Amino acid sequence: MKILVTGAKGFVGRNLCANLRNIQEGKDRRFPELKIEEIFEYDIDTDPVLLDEYCKNADFVFNLAGVNRPQNQEEFMQGNFGFASTLLDTLKKHKNTCPVMLSSSQQASLTGRFGNSEYGRSKKAGEDLFLDYERDFLKGQELENLRINSQTTENTDGTDKDFSNSQNLDNKGLRPRVLIYRFPNLFGKWCRPNYNSAVATFCNAFANDLPYTVNDPSVELELLYIDDLVDEMIACLKGEEHRCEFDGLEIIPTPNDNTTTDSTDNPDKKTSVQSEQSVVKIGRYCYCPVTHKITLGEIVDLLQSFTEQPKTLMIPEIPSGSFAKKLYSTYLSYLPKEKVAFPLKMNVDDRGSFTELVHTLNAGQVSINISKPGITKGQHWHNTKWEFFIVVAGHGLIQERKLGTDEIIEFEVSGDNIQCIHMLPGYTHNIINLSETENLVTVMYCNEVFDPNKPDTYFEPV
Repeated sequence: MKILVTGAKGFVGRNLCANLRNIQEGKDRRFPELKIEEIFEYDIDTDPVLLDEYCKNADFVFNLAGVNRPQNQEEFMQGNFGFASTLLDTLKKHKNTCPVMLSSSQQASLTGRFGNSEYGRSKKAGEDLFLDYERDFLKGQELENLRINSQTTENTDGTDKDFSNSQNLDNKGLRPRVLIYRFPNLFGKWCRPNYNSAVATFCNAFANDLPYTVNDPSVELELLYIDDLVDEMIACLKGEEHRCEFDGLEIIPTPNDNTTTDSTDNPDKKTSVQSEQSVVKIGRYCYCPVTHKITLGEIVDLLQSFTEQPKTLMIPEIPSGSFAKKLYSTYLSYLPKEKVAFPLKMNVDDRGSFTELVHTLNAGQVSINISKPGITKGQHWHNTKWEFFIVVAGHGLIQERKLGTDEIIEFEVSGDNIQCIHMLPGYTHNIINLSETENLVTVMYCNEVFDPNKPDTYFEPV
């Protein structure tokens, strides 16, 4: 498969091309069925002659080129409609009927606050151009099918079969080659701040200690994360895009192919087609099923908590698939060099050191313990608190004894044979560095963050 990406140096284009290369080079193994031969990257500074070659050879086109912030309003139409027209004309010139994806915008709905959007008008014009391109192709294909079948097929009564109804055509032929996506607000790594993404602007401001303004914290945004968008675009390559129609800004999901359903499965269903079958029409548009609705105030609150992490060590709650997880990754991508590394508080004494690494809201903390040669640490027990000791360097001995008994259980540990040892509640325990020359380095997980007001730690020699 040869893939053309226009607007390849933009925010979406960079992310898409990076992921396409991962698939092409075998680094992303989730899609063994996709064999990418070439990726044609086209942008505003690419030699226009190459567009002709790329359109001739492409098996799939992602048209991400467009203008967001022009010098004047006329550039909206020139950049968003003009190039789309050039692209389709070039594909027509080479009779290349490969699938074409168009990145449009919610503003193309021209409803509500987008009613007077020049940007929206230019995007809508681009959409109409692509839909006309699709209709022209389907019309031509239908006529070709009529011509072929009228020459080769007859009904039993000697008359020609009727192929004028599109549902009689092969589904693959009817499958739209045009995939139009109306994107909501996008965010993610490599998005340009102070341009057309509020999230990028806020992330950059918090990461670099810059001033920012929130006029109305209650304003709600619908946001699409770049990785979710790229996953949907990869699905397009496999013919698994999500199809829809729009009622204003509302998405009305539809099947992604012309599915024929048997009306006898539901005899109560009303249908205008007096037959046992009806055709479920595919949508003219496509959508990404994973978006997030959140207010500006909530975004700012999350970003504020992210900036505190190096001081508090507290990892925010970032469940799988959550907006918080995606925003945190986006925020980190804007950190300047001086914030990439941050100091940790080492509690040092003549025995070695103990350093807390990270805290979590509900799952405890992780620390690093370093014991000098011959040193014994611990010699205490807990009621509810429990720990994992994981020696990653050196040679040591871990001992545990259940309170009220004399039996000691021992575990010889080493960085050459890494294992995890439970520190059991109600057992006093210690860790001994058996080496005379090397430090013993232990990763320690505890099921709760240390609370000086309730340490749950009691001295008792093993």
